[in-house]
Amino acid sequence: MVDMRFLNNLASADPTPGGGGAAAYCGALAAALASMVGNLTVGKKTYAAVEHDVQAALVRLADLRARLIALIDEDARAFTPLAAAYRMPKDTPEQAAAKDDALQCALILACEIPLLIMENVALVVDEIDFLAHNGSKMARSDAGVAATFARAALEGASLNVFINVASMRDEARAQQYRSQAECLLSSVVPRCDELFAFVRCEVS
Repeated sequence: MVDMRFLNNLASADPTPGGGGAAAYCGALAAALASMVGNLTVGKKTYAAVEHDVQAALVRLADLRARLIALIDEDARAFTPLAAAYRMPKDTPEQAAAKDDALQCALILACEIPLLIMENVALVVDEIDFLAHNGSKMARSDAGVAATFARAALEGASLNVFINVASMRDEARAQQYRSQAECLLSSVVPRCDELFAFVRCEVS
């Protein structure tokens, strides 16, 4: 049932998929688990009052899951020019300048993709929050697991932002990306922790 190709590729010496792709995959897992909570809620008389809202959440989660899966490949594609830039020679001043120019260009996408992963995971957390509080109590622990995966996805993707901005020559752009990542971490990670604590209290 488990498709081992992604895990085997992740475990290989090939640098892609790497940490960014794994973070996106964790986000997709969070979205999938949240969807499971929703699917175990719809059609139940006990939750008739939130049926419409749960159905809408399921549509959004399907879209977010697809986006995050697509970002696995996007992250790998973003790494290709970055890796190529690092391999360029720098024996002469002209080569060094060309290498730096290529590197600076590649670093932009290498930051923007993990930021997109973080932004999409933040939206997943909104759905987890709603479903943890309003979805089937029988699946509440799964909402807690979704929150832990979302937290891992956020923190994992942020590391790719931080490592890449450190090599940016454009300090204003670097600070913009750094601030975006830090803002997402500071606003969403505590929500993941609160959701986990809520679920832990409810199931204990």
